[in-house]
Amino acid sequence: MDELDSAIVRHLQEDARQSNRDIARKVGIAPSTCLERTRLLRERGVIRGYHADIDLPSLNRGVQAIVSAQVRPLSRVVIDAFQRSLGELPEVMSVFVTAGSDDFLIHVSVRDIDHLHAFLADRLAVRKEVVGFRSSIIFRHIHRTVLEPLPDNGKSPGPR
Repeated sequence: MDELDSAIVRHLQEDARQSNRDIARKVGIAPSTCLERTRLLRERGVIRGYHADIDLPSLNRGVQAIVSAQVRPLSRVVIDAFQRSLGELPEVMSVFVTAGSDDFLIHVSVRDIDHLHAFLADRLAVRKEVVGFRSSIIFRHIHRTVLEPLPDNGKSPGPR
């Protein structure tokens, strides 16, 4: 990705509903060039989709939590099946398969604390492969919506 591609991606992240003509004007290229570059970014998988940012309480999801879970036996079959099953639960927003003491981090959103308790008791605690879990309620969530490419200078990131 060159600087022009990065600029197009940045403008789309800021507002994906703006017109191709507006983005082309902002980055200083012809609309046809902008359209072609955007198409190539989609084909290369850099742009994976366009999404609306929804207010969760408006969807009756006023409480969010991160749930860490440990599963056993720790095998690809168990990990893949558990990940798939989590992805089908309506309360689950994101699933992360992790290394370390926790095998999964699960981002959930529910109506209220009682529904969080029900999710933990009725969806996780009953699973035979789950050997432990912890939940942390999210009070605030900062989500960066515009990302810039990090420099690739061939050096490993070290302490500064």
